[in-house]
Formats: sequence, C-alpha cells, structure tokens
Amino acid sequence: MSTAAPEGDWRRLDPRTVLVTALVVAGVVAGAAIPVTLGLTRWLGLPAAVLWVLAAATLVIGTAAGADRVRWRRTRYRIGEERVDLHTGLLLVKRRSLARTRIRTVDLTANLMLRLLGLVTVRIGTGEQGGDTLELDPVTRAEGERLRRLLLERAATAPADGGHREGELAVLDPGWIRYAPVSFVAPMLGGAAAGAVLQISDWVGAQGEVIEWVGDRFRDTPLLWTITALVLAALVAGVVGALGLWIEMWWNYRLEREPGGTLRVRRGLFTSRSVSVEEARLRGVDLVQPLGVRLLGAARLDAITTGLAKDHEARNADHNSLLPAAPRHRADTVAADVLREAVSPTGAPLVRHPRAARGRRLRWSLAAVLGPVLVLTALGALLKPVLLWIALGCTAVLAPVAVALALDAYRGLGHALSGRYLVTRSGTARRSTAALERTGVIGWTVRQSVFQRRAGLLSITATTAAGGGAYTVYDTGAAEGLAFAAEAVPGLLEPFLEHVATPGQ
Repeated sequence: MSTAAPEGDWRRLDPRTVLVTALVVAGVVAGAAIPVTLGLTRWLGLPAAVLWVLAAATLVIGTAAGADRVRWRRTRYRIGEERVDLHTGLLLVKRRSLARTRIRTVDLTANLMLRLLGLVTVRIGTGEQGGDTLELDPVTRAEGERLRRLLLERAATAPADGGHREGELAVLDPGWIRYAPVSFVAPMLGGAAAGAVLQISDWVGAQGEVIEWVGDRFRDTPLLWTITALVLAALVAGVVGALGLWIEMWWNYRLEREPGGTLRVRRGLFTSRSVSVEEARLRGVDLVQPLGVRLLGAARLDAITTGLAKDHEARNADHNSLLPAAPRHRADTVAADVLREAVSPTGAPLVRHPRAARGRRLRWSLAAVLGPVLVLTALGALLKPVLLWIALGCTAVLAPVAVALALDAYRGLGHALSGRYLVTRSGTARRSTAALERTGVIGWTVRQSVFQRRAGLLSITATTAAGGGAYTVYDTGAAEGLAFAAEAVPGLLEPFLEHVATPGQ
C-alpha cells in the first residue's frame, strides 16, 4: 500500500521484506554449508555431499521466504487519531493496539541489508515496565521517520532555557576510539577468538593438526613464555575485535535534542540505530567508568529513564547510552546539557565514607585471595609440594593487587546532594556515579549487617521506577546515611526514624 495513504488507513509492510529474509537466510545457510559439506564428504563423497547440501539449502531458503511472504500478506497497521493498531497472524491472529497518548518510544533500527534497500525496523513502545511494544519490520526509511515524528509529536513541554539549546548536543570524535581497547570487551573477544579457532578446526576435523602446529612453534620455548605468547596473541585479537565493534556501534554517532523535549541518539556503521528518549521520562544520568577507561580519564554517560530498560532490544549493551566513552570533562558537559543544568551533578564534591568502610573492603579483597591460597596450601601439604610454591606465587602477585583494588574501591565511595539530584558513587572494576532526581525516589531500603552494626555503618538504597530501579550508598556512617536520605526526600523516611532526645530537652 502506498505510504501516501491518508492517516487512519490500513497499510502494509514493505514487500521487500521477503527479499531481505531470503538473503539473510541464504547468508546463514552459506556459512553452515562449508562445514556440513566437509562432514558429509567423509561418508557420501564430494559430489553427493554438494548435491544434498544444495537441495537442503534451497528448501530452507524457500521455506523461510514463503513464511515471510505469508507474514507480509497477513500484517497491516493503522495510525489512527487516538490509537495505533497492528493486525498479524495466520493460524493465530493477533490484534494489538496502543493508545497514542501512552506512546513514549519510537526507535528505528536497520541492519546492513535493510540500509542498502532503504528500509528500517520501527519499534513503538509505551516506556512502561511490562508495557507493550509494536514492531513494524520493515517499512521504508521515509515512513519510519514519518511515524517517529507523528507518534512522538508533543506540545513543547521542555522549560525555556537559553543556556541549553535544542539541536546537536554531542557528535562523534574519532579520537574516542582509543578507549575501546582498554574495555573489558577486548579480553572477552580474545578468548572468544581462541575458542572459535578450536571449534571451527573441530568442525573440519583438523583440531589435532592445529594443536600440533601450535605445539611445534613453541617446542623449544619454556612453558611460561609459551603461555605468555598465547595470551598476548589472544589479547591482540581481542583488541582488533574491540576496535571493530566500537566502529560498528558508534560510527556516525550524534546526540540531539528535538523540539518538544525529546533526546535522540543516532549511531551505527553497518547497523544504524535511532533511539528516542522523552525528557519527561528522564530521571537522571549515570557516569560509568570501567577500570581501564577510568585510568585514561574517560567515562561513558547512560540515561536513567523510566521504561527504557524494558523495551525491545534494551537488554543489549549500550542501548541506554547517551555518550560513548569520552574524556571525563566532555561527559560532564554532556550530562549538564542533557539535564539542563549549569553544572553537572556528576561532578559535585562527594562526602567521604568512614574509615571502617575501607577496612571492610580490605578484608573482602584479602579473603577473596587467601581463600584459594589456603586450599592450594592444604593440597600441597597433603599431595604435591609444588602446589605450595604455586600458593606462594599467587600470594605474592595477587595480594598487592587485592589491596590496591580495595583502597581504590574505598576512594570511589561517596554521596552528595546537588540541587535537584542525589548523587551516589561506588565501584572499582566498574565505577558508577549516578545522579538521580530526588523527586524520582519512591522509597528507601536500609540494610545493616551484624558486621556493619559493629562498625557503625549501613547501606541505604534509593528505589525508583527508572534505570536499574535501585541506587545504593554503600557503607556510610549510620547517622550520616539516615540524615542524607531524610534530607534528599523530606517526609519519606522520617516516620521510620527514632529521634533521641538530648539531656535538657
């Protein structure tokens, strides 16, 4: 149906969805065809194996394209004055409807195939926990942009603020790619690459040859240097993968504020993504600093907003990110612009926690190291003395690291009130500085273990309907933590506090 049809008429998805499905399935089948053909060749011979694989591939591609053709014919949608309707299904017919007044998110996504054809997938959501989401997969890019503008159209509710403009708030700086290799993604991708080599070699029946080839390269090399070289090779592969992943995710990045109070993040090299966040749902920001990124003086900025974490694809990493890892001062500047503040609350001076909190972290870290060391020591005394040397080496290497991380975790603790926001910071491997609107706090949870009680500490958690749902001030002084909560949201905690009268009162 033409995209020029009047509003309120029923429309179909783009018919090229059948072509997209056929091409995607063909790519998957082609990737699986090589190992399957090699496997069948052992029993059937090469010509017969090729014929069987081609027949199976044709059947799979034809079935997938036919099923998508049926889906296209049975799917239609309508944008009415009050509701958005989507009807789909053959044997099980689904009729879903959303009130336009409840719609809060209209996100556009397009993988490389869709981009080449000028198509996008549109996801329409309510921004509520457990709320419904309608997916139009695919429509033309022009239709997707029209739907986004139409469904997010609001009266301008954002406060007039000459200091925080509409339009572009941040744009990609290619120099930010230097933070990609120091993220935790690099070693994970390195391990995945090593595992993939072993798995693929096993598929083609050459795993033994691969292991033997590696062994021949290091036949005259001491074991320690062999392990070091293999780890470095995996890390190099991980760094290359991290750079490629960063480019795919963040290329063409742009953060904009649109008229009517909507923040829009656009990014992606092969798969383009467009995520819209209403400022009315924004409850704060989270400045995230993984250890490697923090050592280089950088931080990532995430949105704390109601409903976003429940939408489709929101479980994916970086879906709620407003800014990739960038210099800390730049992250603070963007946070101030996003929150319409003169100075970002994420940069506010924080209250330091008592020294007893430092002792708790030192004990936790040393216990995490000494536990396995004691097990190795016991096994060494009972079985092989070499385990005693391993235990000694682990202690010498890991104990200083544990102490350093514990002290860093203590230095990272802090909390403060900054204007309309309460701020809490914690973590060492992943340090988080969350600035949460005080009006967004719906409750407090106070926890105090036996050991915390002896040390005069407690942990107090602000519960909210936004973001992760809970933001905790860890191991603060008991009186100080309760006073912080009472001041942050007056009247919410006071009914549960006991006021001790001083002499003379």
